[in-house]
Amino acid sequence: MQEDREPVCFDEMTLPDGKIRPVYEKIAHWLANTPSSFLSARHAQAELLFRRIGITFAVYGDKDATERLIPFDIIPRLLDGGEWARLETGLIQRVKALNMFLADIYGAQEILKAGRIPADLVHGNPQFRPEMVGCKVPHDIFVHIAGIDLVRIGENDFYVLEDNVRTPSGVSYMLENREVMMRLTPDLFAEHRVAPVENYPDMLLASLRSVAPVNVAREPVIAVLTPGQYNSAYYEHSFLADKLGVELCEGRDLLVEDDVVYMRTTEGTKRVDVLYRRIDDDFLDPKAFRADSIIGVPGLMRAYLAGNVTLANAVGTGVADDKAIYTYMPEIIDFYLGEPAILKNVPTWRCREPDAYAYVRDHLGELVVKEVNGSGGYGMLVGPHASLAERETFAAKLARNPENFIAQPTLALSTCPTFFESGIAPRHVDLRPFVLTGSTGVKVVPGGLTRVALKEKSLVVNSSQGGGTKDTWIIEGSAQRQSQTQT
Repeated sequence: MQEDREPVCFDEMTLPDGKIRPVYEKIAHWLANTPSSFLSARHAQAELLFRRIGITFAVYGDKDATERLIPFDIIPRLLDGGEWARLETGLIQRVKALNMFLADIYGAQEILKAGRIPADLVHGNPQFRPEMVGCKVPHDIFVHIAGIDLVRIGENDFYVLEDNVRTPSGVSYMLENREVMMRLTPDLFAEHRVAPVENYPDMLLASLRSVAPVNVAREPVIAVLTPGQYNSAYYEHSFLADKLGVELCEGRDLLVEDDVVYMRTTEGTKRVDVLYRRIDDDFLDPKAFRADSIIGVPGLMRAYLAGNVTLANAVGTGVADDKAIYTYMPEIIDFYLGEPAILKNVPTWRCREPDAYAYVRDHLGELVVKEVNGSGGYGMLVGPHASLAERETFAAKLARNPENFIAQPTLALSTCPTFFESGIAPRHVDLRPFVLTGSTGVKVVPGGLTRVALKEKSLVVNSSQGGGTKDTWIIEGSAQRQSQTQT
């Protein structure tokens, strides 16, 4: 039947006529001449390395698998320098606009006064923090670390799927994936000019130092603030603290005196200037937000508002994480930068609008419907892959609160070759590049984290939903060098 026919997807390695795209020629040759037993052995070695490293994530509510490995695929995903240069320029533009938007809505609110975004969409957003209105954050930077999710549906067609600007995760997997690939496939690296990602910790540390409060005359003291070992991304928190060479702290390790944050050490207290926090706003400070939080730091917001500590990312950035705000990103970029968006948004229906809601309600079987504050692949409906009962249940939820949902077409996400014991097969992928903003500007790590939907025909790449990861190679060339020089 027509409705069951799979859409034609862009194959990143193989052209429609069967020829191999130039960037993948050496990979294709390697795969054609490598026994499956060798790939299987390398795959097993990779899993063993990840287990020894302890790179796991937790699944909340899963009593049978509290800690698990994210599956890793031994076949890298490749982009050439020209492709990356276009993406890099678009990512820098987008993150600049996001920072300007956040500074504005907590400041003069010019974009709301101009009617470019409905005011209630901001003021009624659960992530909007009135405490931040009128607060000048160090160097006017709200988003220090961003993870922008991209999908590809054609040769030059990349779309932004989501903006992750609260506490984006996954960079530890990007770094560990590269290290494992360099150990297991040195022959492939010898044949390619792969842009490095290993300097990400140095880039992050420099960025964090550059945004220390202006009244800090010495070298800034930086720490990573974690909710603790039971958090799903705790491995990444400890990994980054180690790579940065800074302390990993829980709330109980910090105290606030006279609006200054101190860290308890064996040698006494030590002032902290920048906190790379991996705790959501609600739990940061029991005196300012949720009184029942036992993982936060009492008085932290007072010190923050006094300008004595920098929080990365800033409090209140979740407004820009919202999927309804995402739909206005072309307007946001135009309003602040006076230029069209380089990276396109996925066409989106805002269910808060009656006509859009009516369309979504009548076409649930064709669309992907998401909660505006959802994440991790939860709270969403993939219409073409849902049963009639699932669609009916979701329709009732949608009817009760349509403003809490957006909908998008089911995109034919690009595919990359992926290794399985039964052979090599194409699987859908997305890409999360990491963008760093400091007082010296915006920088993008070349590549990012490629997530892959390991289940056949699945479009859900999230690790909590059974997805895996790949190493992402940017193959350097003249276009790549030119892009780096401009940045």
